[in-house]
Amino acid sequence: MIRVITIEREYGSGGADIARKLAEQLGWQLWDQHLTDEIARHLDCESRAVEEHAERRDTLHYRLFKAFLRGSFEGSLNAPRLNLVDADCVRQVAERVVTAAAKSGNSVIVGRGSAYYLHDRPDTFHVFVYAPLEAKVQRLRAAGKSEEKAIELAETVDRDRAAYIKQYFDVEWPAARQYFHLMINTIIGDELVVQTIVNSIALLDKQSA
Repeated sequence: MIRVITIEREYGSGGADIARKLAEQLGWQLWDQHLTDEIARHLDCESRAVEEHAERRDTLHYRLFKAFLRGSFEGSLNAPRLNLVDADCVRQVAERVVTAAAKSGNSVIVGRGSAYYLHDRPDTFHVFVYAPLEAKVQRLRAAGKSEEKAIELAETVDRDRAAYIKQYFDVEWPAARQYFHLMINTIIGDELVVQTIVNSIALLDKQSA
């Protein structure tokens, strides 16, 4: 029986809205901002710091700086006191928090590598949502972005996510054949997307029974 749903998404495709509506319809716990906040709590930092490093690789400048810390005697002494928040530590904590959320059940988990951490769990249903560029730009503009900024974000954020997934999981994002039960274009409308997910899970549970 399905007890966990992961939502992976293209930026601007409405994954957060769909996950929220899905969680509300099912009466399940939504792990989106709550997931970020929980990672921040474990790292004893602000949620903004987690958001800056979630689902993206650290900059080359930072990676060189971190390599210096690892390689120098002075750096190895000072590193613990710096309490650095970076992609590595965010990923490690995210895995623990996502795994704990899955164990609690009745959870809708958005991104943060959840589909990849939980791909072996038989009680988890993995969804990937996407949309044409024009639809993503329109949604981002409705959220208050300028057209120029919306286009920039739609084109760059997913490149960062793809690089992150490649680095930490060694798969090509979105790795459809390996990880996702359902891939759906959100241009059909959020409500229909949510209902399609719910119906698909119901059919799968019925088949398993």
